[in-house]
Amino acid sequence: MANSYDLLVIGAGPGGYIAAIRGAQLGMKVAIVEREHMAGICSNWGCIPTKALLRSAEVFGHMSHAANYGLTAEKFGFDIEAIVKRSRGIAAQMNNGVQFLMKKNKVDIIWGEAVLTKPNEIAVAPTKKQIVQPQGPIPKNALGEGTYTAKNIIIATGARPRVLPGIEPDGEKIWTYFEAMKPEKFPKSLVIMGSGAIGMEFASFYRSMGAEVTVIELLPQVLPVEDAEIAAHVRKRFEKRGIKILTDAKVAKVEKTKDGVIAHVELKDGSKQQIAGEKLISAVGVQCNSENLGLEKLGVKIDRGAIAIDHYGRTNVPGIWAIGDVAGPPDAGPQGRARSRHHR
Repeated sequence: MANSYDLLVIGAGPGGYIAAIRGAQLGMKVAIVEREHMAGICSNWGCIPTKALLRSAEVFGHMSHAANYGLTAEKFGFDIEAIVKRSRGIAAQMNNGVQFLMKKNKVDIIWGEAVLTKPNEIAVAPTKKQIVQPQGPIPKNALGEGTYTAKNIIIATGARPRVLPGIEPDGEKIWTYFEAMKPEKFPKSLVIMGSGAIGMEFASFYRSMGAEVTVIELLPQVLPVEDAEIAAHVRKRFEKRGIKILTDAKVAKVEKTKDGVIAHVELKDGSKQQIAGEKLISAVGVQCNSENLGLEKLGVKIDRGAIAIDHYGRTNVPGIWAIGDVAGPPDAGPQGRARSRHHR
């Protein structure tokens, strides 16, 4: 049957497209379903384009200290539109590269949103308009809506920015990493809520380009999941650059003003502060894209929003697998991703 495969992968991010390629290399008939953009969040809105922004900031920083190298640089500045354009261009290259790899490895691309109707069947519908970011370019010769079957289905739908009640991003004054990566106008001041990798990357970029930056972290250290010694070193270096950091601090509410926002902060010692900024970046983690996939009807176990898997990536329903962010963060264990405790 034309719509029958050995392997179907839902989600064309780093986990999904690599799984699809490897399946095809092993002789399987493979298709991959994507609703927004090939190459996923990492290549389009995460790791890759942020590094492009940070590289621009690094070069700008070197120019600012040209005299330290015996060089002269005068009347230099930056064009935020051009910086963003370069970053988005690099992301587009990744997108096109993954499309090429799909074609090279004879992996069919199915464009739309998938819902599992049976353990070995999905129904694909057109992408809904309310998705956070505009839909990416539809690959040439991509398949569309319909019913598709496979012996095995891998769910690799990733994650999205976590939203806190009362501090919902509006795309204007309260940003997620989507808006922070493509500012139309460079803000003079920023409040960043959360000091994980995403929050600290943006703190570094915007401070390097001249913005006043304050980072607010609920836990006792920045980079909470990293080694304490590394986190302390990062904090020291960031503060030396003029980045203000508050730890053991909670953003109780965010007040929008004519000129930006005011973050009302409560500290561990009971004191309170009000911190103003033109923009606030909400970087308080991510949540799994495990909803609206039909998993509950099939009895697939969900653990705190993540799809529960064992250390082989199997769910509790035969033929359905999950990988990457949708299956939650990696767990320490003898096999590196020892999640068998969730597989009951």
